[in-house]
Formats: sequence, structure tokens, C-alpha cells
Amino acid sequence: MSSDAVRAHGVRALWQSLPAARFTSRPNYIWYVVGTVCIGAFMAAVDASIVNVAIPDLAHYYNASASITGWVLIAYLLTLATLLTLFGRLADMLGRRPLYTFGFLVFIIGSAACGAAPSLGFLIVSRVFQAAGAAMLQANSVAIITATVPSNVRGRAIGFQGSAQAIGLSVGPAVGGALIALFGWRAIFYVNVPVGIIGTLMAAMILPKDKLTQTSTTFDWWGAILFSPALVAVMLAVTIAPHVGWLSGEVLGLFAATIVLLWLFILREKRFRAPLVDVRLFRIKIFTVGNVTGLLSYLVMFGVLFLMPFFFEKVGRFPSAIVGLLLTAVPIGMTVVSPQAGGLADRYGSRLLTTFGMATSGVGAALLAVMMAIHANLVLVIVGLLLVGAGLGMFTPPNNSSVMGSLPSERLGVGGGILNMARSLGMAFGTAVSSTLMAGFLAAYGGRMTGGPRAPWIPTMRYSLLVLAGLAFVAAVLSILKTEEEAAGGERIEVPMEF
Repeated sequence: MSSDAVRAHGVRALWQSLPAARFTSRPNYIWYVVGTVCIGAFMAAVDASIVNVAIPDLAHYYNASASITGWVLIAYLLTLATLLTLFGRLADMLGRRPLYTFGFLVFIIGSAACGAAPSLGFLIVSRVFQAAGAAMLQANSVAIITATVPSNVRGRAIGFQGSAQAIGLSVGPAVGGALIALFGWRAIFYVNVPVGIIGTLMAAMILPKDKLTQTSTTFDWWGAILFSPALVAVMLAVTIAPHVGWLSGEVLGLFAATIVLLWLFILREKRFRAPLVDVRLFRIKIFTVGNVTGLLSYLVMFGVLFLMPFFFEKVGRFPSAIVGLLLTAVPIGMTVVSPQAGGLADRYGSRLLTTFGMATSGVGAALLAVMMAIHANLVLVIVGLLLVGAGLGMFTPPNNSSVMGSLPSERLGVGGGILNMARSLGMAFGTAVSSTLMAGFLAAYGGRMTGGPRAPWIPTMRYSLLVLAGLAFVAAVLSILKTEEEAAGGERIEVPMEF
């Protein structure tokens, strides 16, 4: 046997001997698993937002326009949304533990390549590679928890995972700004390497072996070929719509392409024996409603986070550092409430918590709308932001737990991918819809983006926030429309799988 074969055999034997008994034998082993998953969720979320503050530095360093440099962020979000479901399906076929661990390695390599990028094109390609690793982490995080954690504490565990994502999204800009100020923009990518190495080792030593039950190992390549461009088209449409207009030829063409590709995709999935996305999953009311309301929840949160800086800067005349500090009220509210909401969902079910959570976010957005004034009551504005975040924290863990708990075990990976994809679409739609609302109302009231009086910004912010509040209340109403099974405790509904 050659030396390479000996080494390969040694690595295979080492992998098969893991996870380590020192962890699996502990009575609180499931929380080691949750902690490991939270590291990946946190890292992937941080890198979705950390680049925002680096765009001006990158544009200056590479002597490129801001619109071109913006693709450093757009490429990451597009890749992440596109690959979530694909990697979820692969995890169901090949195992969640190996794909999650490999995701850390891909993420590390992508991050190091971003930090060393000699050109802007190389950086954008490296961000795509980095996002592929992040997709492996996010597509599997909720699925691993669902498969490992008992149903009586699943909501609490998913609450911690949701908190990790919320913290990652919120601290990204602050951490990025500090790293850039101290070490330069390359540090925001290099910082992922040591954290990723720790995460890789923890994933290998702690995550449980997979119990694969399905016999089919056929991957739906044609389904992927149709589904991925459809997601890219819709993400591009909502990204460029605020700049070129929702009725422009480019946007309408992208939406038309999305519809055609999704129609062909559904036809393919109905006929293929091992579909990428089993469309029968959408017969499960909990799964369908949970994904729709999940999309709306992130639309509302990111809409508020998009609009409020304009109010603080254009009307309140606050400096950027203070604006960033004030906006942390949203993730603080979400982080504080999420674990408690998950625990309550384990005891009382998710329907009331998801309904009340989105209603709370709606009240928070409505309070912000009422508070829009030249001399706004800052305390009540902060209360409104806290309510938006607390409502999302109350909604997300119970909603995710009920969605994942409704799926058959052999579909947890693809279900988790769809759940995270809905969140990514909500983030994109939140920014796009809010940007469009703001531009439309501002033009209607005679305001300007640069200069001009403060007065037109008041009705602009008020009516934009009221639209978001209305969408939150729509999500609250939809959350009531849950099945009797979920109201009774969230029993899993089995969907027959015919391979």
C-alpha cells in the first residue's frame, strides 16, 4: 500500500472514530451540538453584513465605482440564497455532519482568498466561494438541531441558533468597522480563519453521526439547473428594482424568467423520482405558512433597519456612530427574547407565540411611524425598535421549530435549506421594498435624497413604516392559520416518499 493510501486510510479511520466519546457521553451532549451549530450560524450571518462598511474602502483601493464594488456583497447574498436548498438536499443524501464540517473548510479557504485578493474580480469570485461554504453551514444548522435535540427542548435550542444569527447580522457592521480602522479591510476576511478552524474541529469531534434512511442517492441535476437561475433572477430583480424601477424592462424580464423557470422546475419535480424539492412538502400547511411568514418577518425587520438610519441622519441629524448604536435595539430585543420564546414554544406550542410575535413587531413598526417628527421622543423610538426585535425573537424560534418539526426526517436538510432561503429572500425584499417606498413617498412630498428641508422626510418615513407594520400584521394573521396538529403540540406529519 502506497504512503498516500496509508494516509487516506488513516484519515478515514480517524473520521469514522468521531465524534469523540468525551462529548457524546456527557448528559448535556445535545447542548454541545447546539453550541457547535451556533458558531457556524454566527459566522455565516456576520459575513452577510460585515462587508457593508468596507464598500467605500474597497472602491478606493481597487479604484472602482461603488456600484461595481457592491457586487462584493451582492455576489455573497445571491450565492447563499441559490445554494441553500441544493446543499440541503445533498445533506439529506450524504449526511449533514460531513457537509457541515466541509462547509467550515470551504468557508475558511474562501475567507483567506478574500483577504489575499489582488483584484476586485478575484475578491468577488472568492466571495462566491466563501458563500458556498456559508450555505453548507446554514442549510444544515437547523436540520442538525432538529435531528439531534428532543422535541421537548427543540424550540429552546432553535432559539439559541436564531439568537446566534441575529447577533451575527447585527454586530457585523460594528466589528467590520473596528477591524478596518485597526488593521485595514483585509482583516474582516482573515478574522474568519482562526474562528473557522475552531469550528471545523468542533464539528468533527462533536456533531453526531447521521442516520440516513433513504435509499436513493440520485441528485436532481436538471432540477438544480432550473431552480438556481430562477433564484438568481428573482434576487437580481429585487436588487436592481429600486434603482431602475419595478416596471422597467430589465426587472419585468427577470420576473418573467423567474416564473417560467419555476414553472418548468415544478413540472420536473412532480415527475422525477428523487426530486431536489419534493413539492408535496408544500401540502403541509405548517411548512408552507411558516416559510411565507418567515419571509415576511425578515422583510419587516430589514425594512425597518433600512429606513431608520435615514430618519436618524436626515431628520435627527445624528452622527453615524450614534445611529449604529441606536439600531442595536433591534438585535438586542431579538437576542434577549429568542431563547425564552423557544422554551415557551416547547411547552405551549408555536401558534400563539408566532402570532403574538409578529403582532408585536407590527406594533413596534406602527409606534415608530407615529413617532416620526422633527423632535421625536427618542425613548419611544428606541422602544419601537426594541418591540420590532422582540417580536422577531418571539416569532422566529417557534416558527422554525414548527416548520422543521412538521417534516419527515429524510427531508430535514432540504426543509432547512428552504427555510433559510425564505429568510434570504425576505432580507432582499425588505431592502428593495423599503427603498422603493421611501423613494416614492419622498418624491410625492417634494423631498430630495441630498440636501433640502427635513419636513418631507417625516411623512415619507411614517407611511413607509406603516406599510411594514401592515405586512407584519398580515404575517400575524397567517400565523393563526395553523393546523390542529401544531396547536396541539406540533406532531410531525409524514409525507410518503416514493423512490
